[in-house]
Amino acid sequence: MYFPYGEKEIRHLAAQDPRLGRVIRQIGHIDREVDSDLFASVLHQIIGQQISSKAQATIWQRLLKTFGAVSPNRLARTTVDALRPLGIPARKAQAILSFTHKVLSGELDLPGIAQLPDQEAIACLSQLQGIGVWTAEMLLIFCLQRPDILSFRDLGIQRGMRMVYALKSIDKSSFATIRARLSPFGTVASFYFWAVNGGACQLVDPAKAP
Repeated sequence: MYFPYGEKEIRHLAAQDPRLGRVIRQIGHIDREVDSDLFASVLHQIIGQQISSKAQATIWQRLLKTFGAVSPNRLARTTVDALRPLGIPARKAQAILSFTHKVLSGELDLPGIAQLPDQEAIACLSQLQGIGVWTAEMLLIFCLQRPDILSFRDLGIQRGMRMVYALKSIDKSSFATIRARLSPFGTVASFYFWAVNGGACQLVDPAKAP
């Protein structure tokens, strides 16, 4: 399943921001996979912190092979020592188990979080052990499929912005101006900034210019 967007979002972004509009026309539609299972998505993010995507995928497959499915009931019966041979460090394993027990006890209401406004959902998720604000923002994009998430904390987005707008730096003030211009479809804009950062367009990063 991919993040849903189409001509409405593209037309709005292009009208509000001609520079980004040219980039969008050059790159075309971007398919970004999403996972609507918030419990599994939180675990996936905890596992993936500070490791490569390949390592994350390998550990995730080991987890699935061991437990058959990633669910609170199945993980509640495991321990830190049982998770470590899968390649999960003790700190991450403790975060996983803490999150699992909070869900099972009802202390954490995942369906309720999914219904909260963006900033409230980010605040709730970022209070979890092993989940910061950036990770919470990514959960809102790739799990809850929120349409207007543009993360100042994401270095790929910042670099993509520098390249699109030919800026040597993006401070909070300039970021806020750009974000307001691209709202309410900041998430789709994020996809294109990431794509530019990844080399989808022949643009240079002014911050690296001699």
